[in-house]
Parts: sequence; C-alpha cells; structure tokens
Amino acid sequence: MMKNKYETVFVLSTKKFDDEALTATTEKFKSLIEANEGSVETVDVWGKRRLAYPINYETEGYYVLISFEAPATLPLELSRVYNITDGVLRSIVIRK
Repeated sequence: MMKNKYETVFVLSTKKFDDEALTATTEKFKSLIEANEGSVETVDVWGKRRLAYPINYETEGYYVLISFEAPATLPLELSRVYNITDGVLRSIVIRK
C-alpha cells in the first residue's frame, strides 16, 4: 500500500486540559496514527502560545506538530477525530 507524508498541527485548549491531559491527548493522536498503519516521524511540541485571536473566549492554546507517513485514508479519519474531541480548538492535516 502506498503511503504519503503528512503534517498535522492541532491546538488544544489550556482551560479544558491540565498539563497531564495535554500530554495524554497528544499521545492519543500519536497512537491513532500508528493504529491506522501510519508511522510517526517527529512530534514537535510548541507548547503554550498566545492565539492570534480569541477562539471560544480563549486567548492561549497548546500547539503540537506531528510529521507522519500514512495511507491516504488516514487524514480524513484524523480530522474526524479532531472534530469530535472536546478541547481541540483548531487542527489541520496537510500532505507534504
């Protein structure tokens, strides 16, 4: 099966998650990629940053960038999980 290279960035709420939950949620997305025949190349945690504009009355977010290789069906599934996960302020998945 052909695999493509992707990058995903997601911003988590710092009000809904404590430090432990931020790490656990990052691990959850990493294991989701690996469970769907993907391989994580790098995980770059940017940490807490000020948002350019308030999202849901929040001014700060926890940024994480993950580079991975996966089948073409994974980005859609990953986006779906981001959308149903409470506390994900913004997310994007792009093909490199």
